[in-house]
Amino acid sequence: MSKDNTQRAVFATKIGAVAATVGSAVGLGNIWRFPYETGVHGGGAFIACYIVFVLVLGVPLLCAEFMLGRGTRSNILGAFRHSSPSGRYWVGTGYMVIIASVMILWFYSVVAGWTLGYCYDSVTGVIAGMDTADIGEHFAEMTSGWRNVVLTLVFLTANAAVLLGGVTKGIERASNLLMPLLFVLLLVLCVNSLSLDGLKAGLTFLFRPDFSKITSEVLLGAMGQAFFSLSIGMGCMTVYASYFNKDSRLGRTAMSTALLDTMVAILAGVIIFPAVFTYGFSPEQGPALVFQVLPVVFGRMPGGMIWSSIFFLLLIVASLTSTVSLSEISISYFSEDLKMSRRKATLVSTAIVMAGATICALSFGPLGGIEIFGLSLFDALDFVTSNICLPLAGLAISLYVGWVVPKKFTKDQMTDGGAYPFAWYGLLMFVLRWVCPVAITLIFLNSIGLI
Repeated sequence: MSKDNTQRAVFATKIGAVAATVGSAVGLGNIWRFPYETGVHGGGAFIACYIVFVLVLGVPLLCAEFMLGRGTRSNILGAFRHSSPSGRYWVGTGYMVIIASVMILWFYSVVAGWTLGYCYDSVTGVIAGMDTADIGEHFAEMTSGWRNVVLTLVFLTANAAVLLGGVTKGIERASNLLMPLLFVLLLVLCVNSLSLDGLKAGLTFLFRPDFSKITSEVLLGAMGQAFFSLSIGMGCMTVYASYFNKDSRLGRTAMSTALLDTMVAILAGVIIFPAVFTYGFSPEQGPALVFQVLPVVFGRMPGGMIWSSIFFLLLIVASLTSTVSLSEISISYFSEDLKMSRRKATLVSTAIVMAGATICALSFGPLGGIEIFGLSLFDALDFVTSNICLPLAGLAISLYVGWVVPKKFTKDQMTDGGAYPFAWYGLLMFVLRWVCPVAITLIFLNSIGLI
């Protein structure tokens, strides 16, 4: 049932495959979303729950997506069609993932554009020395005008430049460059945190869990963050796995991806929270933490302009590795199912995303009056994709791989055709059949306000 597509591009090296996969997972979810989720959910207790969910749920679901992708060597629709005789009944999930990936790019690229703006304003000293009120006004001005659109389109142009290079010369080459750069920037910023007066308070907040703070809200928040951070349900991992070599060890790659992704998130916390405590801010700042609090924090540090520039460059790199993988979902569909050339598929995908992202960017200004069920266009896209599409896609993938895909297919993928033993196969399938569906259902019901 697997698709023998010998002409399809593959990652040239195992290191390149891991770099691309980790790059897909690492993004604003790690450096923007994880710190503020940690802050509002009490620090160490949230992180402890998050790590458990990454290992117990995240790794099995990564394995499920890897099996579908590498086993069929196809885009997200082909992954369902060619993995089971009943797969044609599940292709609706693939279409939902393609649509959701485009919708995510519409608003995600707007946030990525903000990182470009803040990096430029840090390098030029525009935001140096601003207080909380000034930075709030600056953020409002940047997001409400045409500068917001320009920044978004510049970012998407850089995204397209990577994708036009193809799988090996574009995605893999960029990943091999950007992921080491990301870790170097992380470590440089962590070294800076070691010199701050709030280091002890920040690390205590992060690594000394108060388990009395664990509530149902903390558990569901940690579970949702684990799924969001690892890009589960987005289809990125399925598509990237379709470019893996036949001898890639899926279990090992899934574990490496999860551990490196978690490391980036925790290092982001090590960068942010000592600085927040040093200058007397509350860790419970929510989504404003990165764009409206940290610039003020950096401005009060010696050499703050440098640290601010490095931090927002880090955000640019993390954003780009994620948008490249999200874009590949629709590009692989256009090129394989609609028979477009790689170049045409990339340009068509980019045009669709640029059009939607422009409208989304303008929802902060001229189109701010447009609302969908009381939400701005930006917030509506975020809600629909994060709270509805991704949980439903993750649930479908878990049920499909756990119950529908033949055992021979899944076992062959996890053992590389019997070449390597995989002692955890039985446990993996149990988790995919029973544990993941229950957990994802809880996330979904919580996200739409039913529990």
